[in-house]
Amino acid sequence: MSSSRTLAEAIPPVPNLPETKNTAVAGRLARLWERNQTLIPTLAALVLLFGMLIYAEVAYGRVFHAGTMSSLLISFAPTIILAVGMTIVIVSGGIDLSVGAVVAFSSVAGVMLMNIGIDGWLSMLLMILFGALFGVIAGVMIQYFNVQPFIATLAMMFLARGLASILSTTPVQAPENSPIHLLATDWKIIDGPKVNDLTVTPGLIIAVLVVLGGMFYLHRTRSGRTVYAIGGSESSAGLMGLPVAKTRVGIYIISGALSGLAAIVYTAEVGGKAQNVTGIGWELDAIAAVVIGGTLLTGGYGYILGSVVGVFVIAAMRLIITKDGTINPEYLTIITGAVLLVFVLLQRVLTRRRAH
Repeated sequence: MSSSRTLAEAIPPVPNLPETKNTAVAGRLARLWERNQTLIPTLAALVLLFGMLIYAEVAYGRVFHAGTMSSLLISFAPTIILAVGMTIVIVSGGIDLSVGAVVAFSSVAGVMLMNIGIDGWLSMLLMILFGALFGVIAGVMIQYFNVQPFIATLAMMFLARGLASILSTTPVQAPENSPIHLLATDWKIIDGPKVNDLTVTPGLIIAVLVVLGGMFYLHRTRSGRTVYAIGGSESSAGLMGLPVAKTRVGIYIISGALSGLAAIVYTAEVGGKAQNVTGIGWELDAIAAVVIGGTLLTGGYGYILGSVVGVFVIAAMRLIITKDGTINPEYLTIITGAVLLVFVLLQRVLTRRRAH
């Protein structure tokens, strides 16, 4: 007994070795890295955005001017609104190809209602409701008739575009006294030298409010958490007792309603003129912005702010092409496709690493 106690006393306690602490820190960093890998595409989009803006400033000048930034933000306000709705749809694992056509139908229908004497504010409310109606039809087809989102929203795209063409194949103009013109009023925030003023419009304010509302919905509401759960695993979400059916239909209603709202903002920007060809390809711009911003096409991961960054990336590319003057505008589609391909491949690499 004495010899055992002597032996125990002779062996000092093992201190916390530096290697042990380093291993713990490395483990924490590894876990932090694992949790935040989904932010890598968004960070890459930010780097790309600032890189393009800096290049444009050096090459062409007057990019970081208040006037240029104001024009860029105001002109892309409708795209920002569409991107918010598309983010919610794609996070759920779906897709919405109808948003551009819904913008066209809502715009033409709303302006025609104004022209026959319907109150302007009521007409704008109906534009949002028209968009929501297309969302209801798509959501019901997807949820209750098991139609693939691609097919359901493609059908809505053809339906909305066809109805817009039936209503009018020539541009229609809103009355001069229509309140829709108020949404394009320039509010000067900073009076700069010459035309270098920082201005906003009610349409841009609406886009900002939509972004804030989308962030609140996805991250601070039960329905928003259900959207993520559906995108991650619909079967698991159902087993957890989450309202999958109601949420999925609601997702497409939100996307459709935001398309109607984007129609209002865009129609105001172009002086109250509505055309049946408005919005061609806008669904692709919205999808590209969402993917570039870091939302996974497979669903389950995504951020509203990331999609806004994606919109600005597309806006910066168009700005460079416009300022250069020698680049064929058709190349924008090729460049956007190339950038989109890179970000899709980056997503695939990250999801595979997470799986392993």
